[in-house]
Amino acid sequence: MASYKPTKIPVYPKLGEKVTQDTLYWKNYKAPVQIKEFGSVTHIDFSPVAPHNFAVTAFTRIHIYGPFSQEPIKAFTRFKDTAYSGRFRSDGQLLVAGCEDSVVRLFDVNGKVALRMFKGHTKAVHVTDFTSDRYQIVTGSDDYTCRLWDIPNATELTSYQEHTDYIRCGVTSKLNRDLFITGSYDHTLKLFDARVDKSVMTMNHGQPVESVLLYHSEGLLVSAGGRYVKVWDLLKGGQPLVSLRNHHKTVTCLCLSSSGQRLLSASLDRHVKVYNTTNYKVVHNFDYASSILSLALAPEDETLTVGMTNGILSIKHRKSPEESNEQSGQHRRRPAYRVFVKGKNYIPKQDDYLVSKHVKQHLAKYDKYLKHFNVTKALDAAMESWTRRRNPEIPVAVIKELDRRGTLKNALAGRDEKQKLG
Repeated sequence: MASYKPTKIPVYPKLGEKVTQDTLYWKNYKAPVQIKEFGSVTHIDFSPVAPHNFAVTAFTRIHIYGPFSQEPIKAFTRFKDTAYSGRFRSDGQLLVAGCEDSVVRLFDVNGKVALRMFKGHTKAVHVTDFTSDRYQIVTGSDDYTCRLWDIPNATELTSYQEHTDYIRCGVTSKLNRDLFITGSYDHTLKLFDARVDKSVMTMNHGQPVESVLLYHSEGLLVSAGGRYVKVWDLLKGGQPLVSLRNHHKTVTCLCLSSSGQRLLSASLDRHVKVYNTTNYKVVHNFDYASSILSLALAPEDETLTVGMTNGILSIKHRKSPEESNEQSGQHRRRPAYRVFVKGKNYIPKQDDYLVSKHVKQHLAKYDKYLKHFNVTKALDAAMESWTRRRNPEIPVAVIKELDRRGTLKNALAGRDEKQKLG
C-alpha cells in the first residue's frame, strides 16, 4: 500500500518592511540616551553655532547640554514659575525665555543672572524668539497679545492684540527682520509686519494651533494643531496646499531636516512621523514610550532629541561611518551553527556506496484525520484559532484538498454560518 502523501502547503512570499534610502538614513542612529528632567520637556532648541549645544526647557529651569554630555553643562534656574520656550540667538551668545509669571528673561549663555527682564505681558509667555537682526525679541502670551521688544533699551516697541485666545506658538523670519508669525488657540495663524500696525495675513487652521514652522525659503508655512499638519503657500496669500492627518492624537511640535527635504511631526500618540516634502508621504516613523511635547534636530541631523510628558529627554546620536560599516560587517558573518551542517552539501562520487537513512514521517493533526478520511475533524483541526493566526495558508490548503477530493460539502455538513470553526 502506498504511503500517505501529506497535504502540500503553498509557500507565499512574505511582505517585509520595504527598505528605502529613508529607512537606512533614519535608522542610522545609536540606541537613545535617556535623561530624566524635573518636569515635562516643553521645548528644545539647538545652538546655531558649533559645537551645537542645545537648551532644554523643563519645569522651572533651562538646562544646556553639550553634543555628547549626559549632564547639563549649564543651568538657568532664576525662574519663579514654569519656564517656556528657551531659544538661542543666531550667534549662540544669548538665550531668551518666557515664564508663567509673565516676565520675559534674556540671558548671556556664559552667565547666570538675567541680562534683561521685559515686563508688559499680564499672563504666561509661551512664545519667545529673536528677529533676524539680533536686536529685537518677539513674544506671545496667554493675554492674547504678541509684542516686539528692543533689546538694548529693554523697551516695548509694538503690541498686537488680534488673537482671541492663548498664543502658544510663533516663529520669526530669518530673511526679513520685520516679519513674524503667531499661532493661537483661536484656530488662526497671523503674519505680522512690524512696519504696519496690524496683521497682513490670516489663515484658519481649524484647530487650536500648537506649532508653526517656516521652510528655509520662507515661501511655505507649516502649522500643527489637533490631529492635522497643514502646509500653506505664503506667496499665494496663505493658500492651503496640503492637509495631513497621519497622527491619531494632538500634534504638538514640528521640525525640518537640515536639507529641508524632510518634515518631522511629533504627537501625543507617542510617534514621530517623517514626511517627504515633495509628495508629503510618510517615509519613516519613530516610536517613543510616552507622549511627545518637543522635538529638535541638530545641524546635519547628527542628533535627534525628543522631550516627553513624563520628563524624559531622549537623545539619539547618528552612527559614524566606521560604526555603520562595523555593524553591516557583523550581519555578513557566517552563522555559528555551521559545524552542525558540515557535509550536508557533499555529493557522492561514482564508486561510493550510499546508505540512506529511513526518515520517519510525522503528520500534522489535519493530515492524520485526512489519512483516515475523517474530513470534518480535518477541517476543524486546520481552522483552529492558533493555526489560522500563525499560518493562514494551512486552512486554505486543506479546504482546497477537500474540494479536490469532492468531500468539502461533507466537511461542512451540519454547520451553520454562526458556528465558529476551530
